[in-house]
Amino acid sequence: MNTSEFRRRGKEMVDYVADYMEGIEGRQVYPDVEPGYLRPLIPDSAPQEPDTFEDIINDIEKIIMPGAASPACTELETVMMDWLGKMLELPKAFLTENAGEGGGVIQGSASEATLVALLAARTKAIHRLQAASPELTQAAIMEKLVAYSSDQAHSSVERAGLIGGVKLKAIPSDGNFAMRASALQEALERDRAAGLIPFFVVATLGTTTCCSFDNLLEVGPICNKEDMWLHVDAAYAGSAFICPEFRHLLNGVEFADSFNFNPHKWLLVNFDCSAMWVKKRSDLTGAFRLDPTYLKHSHQDSGLITDYRHWQIPLGRRFRSLKMWFVFRMYGVKGLQAYIRKHVQLSHEFESLVLQDPRFEICAEVTLGLVCFRLKGSNKVNEALLQRINSAKKIHLVPCHLRDKFVLRFAICSRTVESAHVQRAWEHIKELADDVLRAERE
Repeated sequence: MNTSEFRRRGKEMVDYVADYMEGIEGRQVYPDVEPGYLRPLIPDSAPQEPDTFEDIINDIEKIIMPGAASPACTELETVMMDWLGKMLELPKAFLTENAGEGGGVIQGSASEATLVALLAARTKAIHRLQAASPELTQAAIMEKLVAYSSDQAHSSVERAGLIGGVKLKAIPSDGNFAMRASALQEALERDRAAGLIPFFVVATLGTTTCCSFDNLLEVGPICNKEDMWLHVDAAYAGSAFICPEFRHLLNGVEFADSFNFNPHKWLLVNFDCSAMWVKKRSDLTGAFRLDPTYLKHSHQDSGLITDYRHWQIPLGRRFRSLKMWFVFRMYGVKGLQAYIRKHVQLSHEFESLVLQDPRFEICAEVTLGLVCFRLKGSNKVNEALLQRINSAKKIHLVPCHLRDKFVLRFAICSRTVESAHVQRAWEHIKELADDVLRAERE
């Protein structure tokens, strides 16, 4: 959709909303649809090719409005999470269809998803331990619980530990900045010997610093064997798994209890939209379920509906699945795959430009849309280069530390980015590098 069509469609949507407001007295205040009404009305998977905007708008009145805002809000979310799960080829245990035990929910962010998983895992561990030893108090168990993540994990994982009131330990990553089984096993043995209770592991697929991937095929079996909840955080990289050539990066997800990524990062869905799946939804509802009188409803004990307020921190929620429905239908799976592939291609184009300049080095394997690079030399000279780049305000780079190296990160993330932008950015970086190196010599 180009800008002129966007203007036209935007005006049409304003007219639709105005017509709705003018005719609102003619509509029912409460829907008369039955639980499960929506799933039979739409396909069971996302379209491969784009649908027309007219078809989508027509379906709003035909499919969504009879159940607005709920149950349509809930039922569309359930189906969209199944659509997206199938695009990723997630194990069927994570899907809602066919009356499975798992399912998906839209959280506000990956930070929320990690916290929800940790709190659910904490509750499950406490119940298990108290069932075996009724004399144990919750406080006695809590002070011994310990969670783990790679030393490359996002700071939101550490924050989840703080909020959850449990110890979180960083597992040293290997030469490729990945968490491996041997390092995790060593930490588990050491902590069990000290009387601690390991209960939760976060594995990251596509770390923030350098887009490295923890080894799920190694870590997963250990978590299952040791009865620890495994949460997989693929906040950025998860969008790429809709492409068959990148799906192998998700291998091992079958060992996970929960999995999360952010369509709002790289799948053209506006913020906020963080997709989270669990193998057993009862693990979430068991941790968060509260039913005061003012929140009770006629279907809550029927087993026919999903009550997402028991799957998350807040009680209120937005109709976030509607924007997923629009994006999946406007682009089609093939269009979204092409978008991901273009960004990956552009990141490799930038990587090749860096490698052609002997003054620079690549600092981590380029797998998706992130390139970690730096000038060969001191951290000080790279800090000076970054300062000049960001002060010029033509491009913006965010740095990281990989071990003891200060590293620049070039991320392909704009919807409209083209090869010309990458080439222009590299020429700009080279010019500023000339200035930095010249100043250092003087």
